[in-house]
Amino acid sequence: MGIVTNKTDKMQACIDACAKCTQACYECFNACLNEPDLNARKNCVSVLVECAQMCQMSIGMMAMSGQLAKEHCQLCAQICDKCAQECEMFKDDHCQKCAEICRMCSDECRKMANM
Repeated sequence: MGIVTNKTDKMQACIDACAKCTQACYECFNACLNEPDLNARKNCVSVLVECAQMCQMSIGMMAMSGQLAKEHCQLCAQICDKCAQECEMFKDDHCQKCAEICRMCSDECRKMANM
């Protein structure tokens, strides 16, 4: 449900998925900074931030019913897929959970883009 209107109701699942993915990416980013193999995770850490930023932006685009919200969500889905691929390369719990959430967000973003 939208917060002040019902205009975003059909997008709410995607908005919620993007919020969850943003949080997961930032938490994973923080956890990765403390891993002993941080150097091997450079690309993953970079993509985590890019994914979180894109998800945040997608929330804003959907909340204001932006003219390019669908296209934005399609790109967000691609970045979420890339982030999931990067995280899946590392076997620690936080990366595996983040990958799972990124995949879920990617699915929701594709649904939104195809509305």
